[in-house]
Amino acid sequence: MKKILLVPDSFKGTMSSTEICSIMKEALLKAWPEAEIISIPVADGGEGSVDAFLTAVGGQRVSVPCQGPYGEAMEGFYGLLPDGTAVVEMAAAAGLPLVGENRQAHKTTTYGVGQLILAAAQAGAKKIIVGLGGSATNDGGAGTAAALGVRFLNSDGEAFVPVGGTLDQVASIDGSALSPALQGVEIVTMCDIDNPLCGPTGASAVFGPQKGADEATVALLDKNLAHLADVVARDLGRECRNIPGAGAAGGMGFGMAAFLQSRLQPGIETVLDTVRFDDLARDADLIFTGEGKIDSQSLRGKVVIGVGRRAKPLGVPVVAVVGDIGDGVEGAYEEGICGIFSINRLAIPFSESRFRSPADMRLTMENLAVFLKRLGH
Repeated sequence: MKKILLVPDSFKGTMSSTEICSIMKEALLKAWPEAEIISIPVADGGEGSVDAFLTAVGGQRVSVPCQGPYGEAMEGFYGLLPDGTAVVEMAAAAGLPLVGENRQAHKTTTYGVGQLILAAAQAGAKKIIVGLGGSATNDGGAGTAAALGVRFLNSDGEAFVPVGGTLDQVASIDGSALSPALQGVEIVTMCDIDNPLCGPTGASAVFGPQKGADEATVALLDKNLAHLADVVARDLGRECRNIPGAGAAGGMGFGMAAFLQSRLQPGIETVLDTVRFDDLARDADLIFTGEGKIDSQSLRGKVVIGVGRRAKPLGVPVVAVVGDIGDGVEGAYEEGICGIFSINRLAIPFSESRFRSPADMRLTMENLAVFLKRLGH
């Protein structure tokens, strides 16, 4: 083996993608000490996405004063990659960890996320990747839009910054004052869910409870997001409530599309494009990928399948090392995956196996390396 790529997703609740890359690399170097091993930890848009990109391609973390979920002053950040692309994770200014146990989805704002985007644009970034995930908010991205110059007016014609609980007070929207710093800037939004904005599978119903919303608050938030979508359609001429991913991160997917006309795309596609995967993989001998559990849902385009699809036309074999293997995964072999291996050696429940994951990952990788080497690879 002369060149191996590592492109694993995190194993939720056990190991980050960066940790997995480290374990995989260590095991593979025992077998092929001279091999070039390239680690590409996968960012899913949530907390840690900036660091994952910086680990994969280099760059620097840039600190920015901004507002937190309740409008408090705090220090946020974005990542600046070597090619000038900026990476913003909304969790850095609107994440659940920032509110602790004080979870009130009807009061939180994404205003700070807009401040991070604006800071990156003003610093000269011509492409900004915004990762959705881990948010404490349900404001439909209105806070972000307000920070970027969009004006939300109440029935008295007064401008205000709406939160989830006050979106019903938006009487009109003026998008004409959007910051000129965004002119010519490509904004790509990482979004790995396909929920619509409203309804039983929308932002409020599905994700509101984990952000502190009870049944009555969920109903209020859902109604308010629908109202926001109505005003956006009327005043901005954009109907975005049912696009796949509109309901991500408290409706932030909707807001990114409606106010910034951003493209929503799967995280794995964003990562592979950003690191120039096709160029890196073209002369690779082998690619290792993985995720916590592979099942029929994975075939919709999660990390393992995303990597397999990109590697297939290049003729590079892809091995998936996963936590567990569910039913209906046979289709993965048609998508460029050559083998799927579980690290759950004792076949025990996740509640028990999660504590063994790093050790089990190491042993599984060492076993695979020995096997491949004895085959003459």
